[in-house]
Amino acid sequence: MPLTPEQQAEIDKHRAETQPTRRATVPALEEILYQPVPVLDHGFVRVIDYMGDDAAVVQAARVSYGRGTKRVSEDRGLIQYLMRHRHTTPFEMAEIKFHVKLPIFVARQWIRHRTANVNEYSARYSILDKEFYIPAPEQLAAQSTVNRQGRGDLLEGKEAARVLELLRGDAERVYAHYAEMLNESEEGAARDPKRQGLARELARMNLSLNFYTQWYWKTDLFNLMNFLALRADAHAQYEIRVYADAMLGMMERWVPITAEAFHQYRVGGAHISEKGMVVVKRLLAGETVGHAGSGLSKREWTELMEILGRAS
Repeated sequence: MPLTPEQQAEIDKHRAETQPTRRATVPALEEILYQPVPVLDHGFVRVIDYMGDDAAVVQAARVSYGRGTKRVSEDRGLIQYLMRHRHTTPFEMAEIKFHVKLPIFVARQWIRHRTANVNEYSARYSILDKEFYIPAPEQLAAQSTVNRQGRGDLLEGKEAARVLELLRGDAERVYAHYAEMLNESEEGAARDPKRQGLARELARMNLSLNFYTQWYWKTDLFNLMNFLALRADAHAQYEIRVYADAMLGMMERWVPITAEAFHQYRVGGAHISEKGMVVVKRLLAGETVGHAGSGLSKREWTELMEILGRAS
C-alpha cells in the first residue's frame, strides 16, 4: 500500500502536531494515531480521532463526575459485568473514527452495519485512482459445496492463473474505458484535448467491484464490537475479516479492559438456546442424549456439539 508523497506529508504533519487537553487520551492509541495500517494489496485502515476510554464506560455506568475508580480491578469487574449482562449503553459513550480504503464489494458488505456515520469518497466529484484488488493465490478458492456463501478448495495451476488473468484484464480494460470516457487517457487527450468528457457520475458506471473506494467511518464502542463480533469471526469473508482484525488490534490499544471483556464474553463465549440448555443439563446429569431425542434441528444440534467440544 504505497502512499503518495503528499499523503505521507499530510500524515507526518498531523502526527507532528500536539495539543494540550483535559480530555482523556490513550497513549497506546496515540502512538498509531493517523498512521495507516496496510490491508489487502492497496487498502488501509487508520484511526483519525476518538473520544473516551475504558474509564468513560465506567463513568457512564455509574453516572459519576469522576473518571472511574482508583483501582483498575474495580473498573475491570464492572466492565465485565456490563458485558456479561448485556448492559450496552455505557459502551455507547466512547466513540472512534476510522479512515478506510477498501474494495467496493467489501464496502457494500460493510455498509450493512447501519449504526455508524459514513462519508464516502465521491466518484461524482473526483476521478478514481487506478487501483483494484487482485486476490493473492492462497485466496483463490472454489465455491463451497456445503456453504452457499463460503469458499471451498483452492484453485491451482492453470485454473488459478486464468482467474487471475481475467480479474486483472477486466479491471485494466474497464479503467481504460473509464479514462477514455472522461477524456483523461493520454490517447484521447492527444486526439482532441478540447473534447469534453462524459460526466463523472456516468463514466463510473462500468467500473468493477474490485476497484477501491475510501470513507470515514465513525461509530461508538458498542456498535464497533457488534461489527467486530461478526466481521472478525472465522466465518466472515476473508476480505472484510482482515480489516476487522486490524481494527480489533486498534480497539485493544484504545480500550484494553473492554477488549479483554469482549474477548472473554463475546468472542470466546457462546449463546445457547433454551432447548440447548435443556440438553446441557441432561448431559451434566449423566444422561446419554442424541440428536433424535434432543428437540433440536440437525443444524442446532451440530452447532451445540461444536460449542461443547463434542463434534465428531
